Amino acid sequence: MGAEFLFMDDSARSHRANIVDECLQSEDITRMDWPAYSPEFNPIQLAWHMLGRRIAARQPPPTCLLEVRRALLDEWCNIPQDQIDNLILSMPRHCKACIASSGRHTPY
Repeated sequence: MGAEFLFMDDSARSHRANIVDECLQSEDITRMDWPAYSPEFNPIQLAWHMLGRRIAARQPPPTCLLEVRRALLDEWCNIPQDQIDNLILSMPRHCKACIASSGRHTPY
């Protein structure tokens, strides 16, 4: 990854398990400080939410694992690129809002 690599996770309990810490230390991977109750900034998480909403709106809804897989692939391919671009471009605005609220709730 290179000397400047910085690992970012979402502080989920499973990501903070001792075995994960030991693995990161053994690989000399520096973890970014991240507040426990931070807003979601990772664009892929926001894209997952978008995908989940699209799946939930399907009529009829998928009824088995194979249908869920097909629906996920179909919906992922049908998300317009400009919506993904907008998620990425919104990051500076989200960061500014978080800083302005001192890390508390932001209205996005």
